[in-house]
Amino acid sequence: MPAYIVARIDIRDRTRYAEYMKHTPRVIARYGGRFIVRGGETATLEGPPETLRLVIIEFPSVEQARAFYESPEYTLVKTLREGAGEGCFTLVEGCDQAAWPAVVAASQALSPPVAR
Repeated sequence: MPAYIVARIDIRDRTRYAEYMKHTPRVIARYGGRFIVRGGETATLEGPPETLRLVIIEFPSVEQARAFYESPEYTLVKTLREGAGEGCFTLVEGCDQAAWPAVVAASQALSPPVAR
């Protein structure tokens, strides 16, 4: 089952952070990962405005995502962003895509909610 690392980063030194960004793709790829989101334009649809850089990285499994994050290679690359910003990195297990059609079918069988 896929897993994702979701990062919210407050960049304080763009030049130093850019150097970190150059090195992460090869380490992510080594652990079977790929970027899904890498800082693109955002639009807050609900809640407080999002002002931080958002990054979502997909891995084939929780184990591979954890192996990436704890790897000696990434530990070294992380030093490049020290002082360049502060982030929150969350590992989350993805949904079972094989079960998705049944979930949709069950939802479609429901009557629409009544407005309150």
